[in-house]
Amino acid sequence: MLKQILIKLPRKLQKSDLLDSSGSDSGNHTSNSGNGVQCTNIGNSISSRLSVVKRVSSAVFPASIMVGVEAVEPYLSFTDVSILQKQSLFISKLNLCCEVSDFSDPDKTSAEQDLKHQTLIELIDFVSTGSAKFNEPAIAAMCKMCAVNLFRVFPPKYRSNSISGEVEDEEPMFDPSWSNLQLVYDLLLGFITYSSLDAKVAKKYVDHSFISRLLDLFDSEDLRERDCLKTILHRIYGKLMVHRPFVRKAVSNIIYRFVFETERHNGIAELLEIFGSIISGFAVPLKEEHKMFLWKALIPLHKPKLVGVYHQQLTFCVVQFIDKDPKLADSVIKGLLKYWPVTNSQKELMFISELEEVLEMTGMAEFLKIMVPLFRRIAFCLNSSHYQVAERTHLLWNNEHILNLVTHNRQVIFPLIFPALERNSENHWNQAVLNLTQSIKKMLCEMDEELVLACRQKMEEENSPSSEATEKRKLIWERLETAANVIPPAACPDLYVITIKRFTGTGFQAYVSATP
Repeated sequence: MLKQILIKLPRKLQKSDLLDSSGSDSGNHTSNSGNGVQCTNIGNSISSRLSVVKRVSSAVFPASIMVGVEAVEPYLSFTDVSILQKQSLFISKLNLCCEVSDFSDPDKTSAEQDLKHQTLIELIDFVSTGSAKFNEPAIAAMCKMCAVNLFRVFPPKYRSNSISGEVEDEEPMFDPSWSNLQLVYDLLLGFITYSSLDAKVAKKYVDHSFISRLLDLFDSEDLRERDCLKTILHRIYGKLMVHRPFVRKAVSNIIYRFVFETERHNGIAELLEIFGSIISGFAVPLKEEHKMFLWKALIPLHKPKLVGVYHQQLTFCVVQFIDKDPKLADSVIKGLLKYWPVTNSQKELMFISELEEVLEMTGMAEFLKIMVPLFRRIAFCLNSSHYQVAERTHLLWNNEHILNLVTHNRQVIFPLIFPALERNSENHWNQAVLNLTQSIKKMLCEMDEELVLACRQKMEEENSPSSEATEKRKLIWERLETAANVIPPAACPDLYVITIKRFTGTGFQAYVSATP
């Protein structure tokens, strides 16, 4: 009885039968065992499945990553596939977006561009909902897609030797493919900030080469692209901590090349903005590596004539360093004095503003080390013929901390600045500067009137006709006249008397020689 029942059940197809049925023409295939309909249905289902599911090309992923990975047809929507197929569809769409569109020719068909644009939007929505699973194949596909679309060589710069933002008449440059680039950047940012991203796996693909090429993009003339890069690099620095030393070293190299070689780079301000937040997170006491970055990278950035493009970010970084270690204040001020501009008044105004911020954070011990060269420079600025420089320098005395430092060291500082104030009172052309000069002189008198009188007396002695210097000059001229009368020209007509005069610090020295 049981044997008869088992005979009536349909026989299970062997693997060879299944392959034969799937490879034959299902319309003409018949079976004498009564299972023809079933074989035909199986063949049709396998054929239909093969039309949808494909193996991912080994050119996209290494063979070790491809094992078990299937890519669903990328033109399908995420809502049209099962939950199990969504991850494969995600990778297929990333693979589809590896095709780079040409936006330079507006006459070309935009069908492919529109398809890619729509696919990128779908990918961003899929990642933002948290449905994506960034396993190793997905991470590899994401990094490949971003590298293909973002990493590129910028065209030659035909502008003058400048960086972005220097000349007001120049219109900003915009990348014609920005509509797609922005979506790729948004997708990369979503990938880096994904909550369940495994940093140990991600660092294998977001490696030193990837970061280096990402840093190269900071030279883009498109401000929008640099803003996106700034956010992404900051997130990479926070997420992949193993790459932090490399990022700092790579940025230092960019700064070295800019300062000492090219003086051309569009992204210095953005890089410094990133480092402003990085420096604020440095542990105390500062490592020697971090101090070297201040001394060898940040301080030399004051040298280029185009410092105004990034000076605000540079000042913030410098102030952050001093906030971490106040002992660095004297090194910073020495660096400012080293690169102090002589003929560029606008740059000088920026230096004075930065100097005020640094002095606000300078302690007495560090101030004593640099006060003499510092106030010699300030004295020159007080006498500047550029009224804005002179006016801004006078306003330093409105800062309570700086005034306190001056008060405690007035025996040294007053003799350095009082002659400059006197020269302003006598010669400066701007009335606003004259008024400020009188206010500071009054302030100094209230602070220490006896010292001010002593400075004035010393200045009068130096300018007096009966001063020692004047007497020395008279003696030198007398010697010169005596030497000239030693050999009268009339007595020796065959000799030419040659008088050579050399000016020294106290007057002229005369040398007389006779030649036939």
